[in-house]
Amino acid sequence: MDFSKREIKKRKNRIKSKRIRISHKMLMGIYQLAFLAVIILVCTGIMGSVGLLQGLFDTAPDAGTVNVVPSGYATRIYDADGKRIQTLVGENANREYVTLDKIPKHVQDAFIAIEDERFWTHHGIDVQGVFRAAVTGFRDNDFSQGASTITQQLLKNQVFEGGNEVELADKVKRKIQEQYLAVELEHQMPKEEILEYYLNTINLGQNTLGVQAASKRYFGKKADKLTISEAAVIAGITQNPSGYNPIVYPERNRKKR
Repeated sequence: MDFSKREIKKRKNRIKSKRIRISHKMLMGIYQLAFLAVIILVCTGIMGSVGLLQGLFDTAPDAGTVNVVPSGYATRIYDADGKRIQTLVGENANREYVTLDKIPKHVQDAFIAIEDERFWTHHGIDVQGVFRAAVTGFRDNDFSQGASTITQQLLKNQVFEGGNEVELADKVKRKIQEQYLAVELEHQMPKEEILEYYLNTINLGQNTLGVQAASKRYFGKKADKLTISEAAVIAGITQNPSGYNPIVYPERNRKKR
């Protein structure tokens, strides 16, 4: 046998090379197992999420039977000659219904601009708004910015009792069901009808519900007489009915307007 330095060096290199190959194979095996485990976890998570969503959809109110028509109106008392002598207003009942053709376009546009700028183009969910709110939330650690569409807000007020959940899980459940129903509702109802119901539903402070009651409360006139500036005053109330009340906080409302 050759025990020269050259031969010994060759044998060492071969052994070393073999160990490296074995190490590489073992490492590749570990990587493959880890990748397979990740794939299994992702698939399991996806299937679990799909199952969870399907369960939330199945337990949501029936889109075909939900009632989004505004309810709760002021009571008017008339004398024998038909003259109004008194108006009784209860909690959540100060509403005067007005059809969309009696609401000026600049009033409609004011609410759409501040609440749901892509109202006429989305199908119940504003995907762009959802992504914007998510990015803003993770970037600034502030998830207060909403992305609810007018359709979702109508459902929240009329079907989900205003969305005043205490627990986060309940809020998430309602939000998912709300989005699901918004898409279904827009398949069944024209945009104009949704907007009309919304404008007669929203809380505009001072125990006023809808644009007609708010117009009379703040400006002493019907909604069809509102100017552009007055429309902006009322539309500015929607995001915080107490904080942007033009009577109590005129400066805040002026900035919002």
